[in-house]
Amino acid sequence: MGRIFDRLLLFLYSIVIGTLSVAAIIVASGLLPDLIVLNLPDGMLITVITVAAVLFLISIRFFYVSVRRERTSLPSIDQRTEIGDIKISLETIENVALKAAGRVRGVKDLKARIRANDAGLDIMIRAIVDGENAIPGITEEVQRNVRDYVHEITGIPVSYVSVYVANVVQTQTFKARVE
Repeated sequence: MGRIFDRLLLFLYSIVIGTLSVAAIIVASGLLPDLIVLNLPDGMLITVITVAAVLFLISIRFFYVSVRRERTSLPSIDQRTEIGDIKISLETIENVALKAAGRVRGVKDLKARIRANDAGLDIMIRAIVDGENAIPGITEEVQRNVRDYVHEITGIPVSYVSVYVANVVQTQTFKARVE
């Protein structure tokens, strides 16, 4: 939303400055002598025309920037096969990793971050565990599941999986009340 508002402001700014620049060039050059008469020295008129022309060129650039479409693509892993090219977005790999980590019992509130390097993928998983199972066992299982599942689904080797246990959730136990 902020970027749209910034582009709108830039668009309006470029239109206003461009219009004022054109008006200043017309008035300073004397193309409309009946409307406004400027009693400025010739050196000053040339300066006004030059500054207005520069502002007009800048406003054209700002106008172009405000209306052009951005062609940024999401970061992806590119693979070439004998049939053609394959692009898998990092967001897709992140979702696959979260799905694999979510299959481990005792893991809650998962987040993932993916980095690509020459050896394969580096996957960082942030998790909250339930506190009922041993943390080393849970994290090893998450690492294995994520490595194997991501490689199986995407075909991209996983070089490193780190698991950060952010917290332990306290489970509520209810005692039966006997009367």
